[in-house]
Amino acid sequence: MDVIQAMHQHRSIRAYKSDPAPDEVLNEILAAGIRASSSGNMQTYSIIVTRDRALREQLYEPHMKQSMVLDAPVLLTFCADFHRMRRWLEINDAPVHFDNFMSFMIAAIDATLVSQNVALAAESKGLGICYMGSTLANCDQIGRILQLPNQVVPVVGFSLGYPDEDPAPRDRLPLDGLVHQETYQEYTDERIREVYRERNQKGWERYMSYPDLRMMVEEAGVENLAQLYSAVKYTRQSHRAYSAKILDYLAEQGFME
Repeated sequence: MDVIQAMHQHRSIRAYKSDPAPDEVLNEILAAGIRASSSGNMQTYSIIVTRDRALREQLYEPHMKQSMVLDAPVLLTFCADFHRMRRWLEINDAPVHFDNFMSFMIAAIDATLVSQNVALAAESKGLGICYMGSTLANCDQIGRILQLPNQVVPVVGFSLGYPDEDPAPRDRLPLDGLVHQETYQEYTDERIREVYRERNQKGWERYMSYPDLRMMVEEAGVENLAQLYSAVKYTRQSHRAYSAKILDYLAEQGFME
């Protein structure tokens, strides 16, 4: 499949066939994935491939009980990892550091870049994926289940397998609403309304099409998609709580020295 065509056809897949992902296919997409750009070519990430059902059952709750954790044959967890490089520095009598927040950010970007390469490679082979924000939100619990050593933190992850559904691609904000020429161009109120016009309609219709979500929205008394996002889905309280938990885990894993 043409790369750009594959990118335009991306959908999040939450229902999977029981067919396993063959080792040769998985290795092919992982080998393509690690060709991603990397800061200093340090490749400060690790990829955890989880097929074992018992392990996925343990991961089900920290992944917020999302069905694809159990239904997909494979979970991939991309971790910021300076543990390996620090070991390499140590055995070569080089100064050992990379124990600060900047180092975490470098490794987190490396992990995110390689994850997207793997996702594109997977989709080009007919596999489906669904990114899970719970990987970072509950990185402490997931890290302990996956037995991650010091200086390794889960950053992004997704389910992987052959799709058992064919959802329509979701809408995206218009290109000219996201891209700024030369310098940042501040938005007027009218421009904001234009950029979000389609999202306001299609996003709201999608939430209202699911009875459980519709009930949640009606109980919250929200009237539009913007209110749903900040008053129900991503509240200030929840983001502050997750922020505190992630920072605590970064300190525990040696990234806040």
